[in-house]
Amino acid sequence: MTTKIANERQGIQSIEVGFRLLDVLAKHTRPMMLRDIAKGANMAPAKAHRYLVSFMRIGIVEQDPGTGRYDLGAYALELGLAGFGRLDPVRLAGPVLDNLCEQIHETVALAVWGTYGATIVRIVDAGNPITITLRPGAVLSLSRSATGRAFAAFYRSPHLKKLIDLELREQAETTQTAITTCRRQLEKTLTEIRLHGLSRASGSLTPGINGFSAPIYDHTNRMVAAITSLGSVGEFDVDWESETAKAMLKAANDLSHRLGYGNMPEDTGAPERNRTAT
Repeated sequence: MTTKIANERQGIQSIEVGFRLLDVLAKHTRPMMLRDIAKGANMAPAKAHRYLVSFMRIGIVEQDPGTGRYDLGAYALELGLAGFGRLDPVRLAGPVLDNLCEQIHETVALAVWGTYGATIVRIVDAGNPITITLRPGAVLSLSRSATGRAFAAFYRSPHLKKLIDLELREQAETTQTAITTCRRQLEKTLTEIRLHGLSRASGSLTPGINGFSAPIYDHTNRMVAAITSLGSVGEFDVDWESETAKAMLKAANDLSHRLGYGNMPEDTGAPERNRTAT
C-alpha cells in the first residue's frame, strides 16, 4: 500500500518533462524555432518535436505553417484566463498582510474600490499601545488618507473622478479656499505619489496617525486593491526611502505578481517603480 501511494505521488514524469517546453515558450514573447525551444528545455530536438506534436493536437501549442515557428495556442490562453479568474485579491492578501505586519510591527489593511469609494475590507492589528480606529467597511477620503490617495493616483474609474470632485468642493467650501487651488494641491500630491509608486499621509485624516498605501495590480495591469500601513506620528517613519516604505512596495509587488501582474505587454498606467521593485 505504501509503495502504491509513493508511486502515485511521483506523478507522470513525461508530463513534467513536456511542460519544460511550455515553460520556455511562456517566457518568450515571440514564436520560436524548434532548436531554440529544445535548447531552452535542455532536450534533444527530436524528443522536443514529439512533445510539441502532442501539444498541438490538444491546442496548447500552435505552429506557423509559413515559418515553422511554435507558439502557445488558444487553449493555453483559455487555461490562463481560467486561472486568473480564480484569483481573489482579498483571499490571497491574507498571508501577505500577516507577514508585512510582523515585519514592520504596524497595523496593516487591505482596501478595494467599493460603491462609495476606497473601502477597507481586511485589517491585521499590530497590537500597539495606540489603537488605530479603523474597521472593515470604512470608506476613506480620496484626498486626505493614504489609502484614498493611492486610489486617486492609480485607479481608473469615471466614478472616482466624480467623488474626488465632490470631495474637493466640500473641502473648498469648508476651508474657504478656491476649488482650483484645492485641485492644484491634490494634483501636486498625486504627482509625487506616482513618482514613488506608493502614497503617504501624515496626520492629515486622523490626528497623530501616519500611513503608507501601495497599489495592487492584477493580470490586466490595472489596480484592484491597496495595501495600507498605519502607525503613530513619531514612531511611523513616512520618509519615501524608509524601511517601511520599502517593505510596503515589496508586499504590494508580491501580491500583484501573485495576481498575474506584468503578464500583459501594454502599459496601463502602473508605476514603473512598482513593476521592478523586489
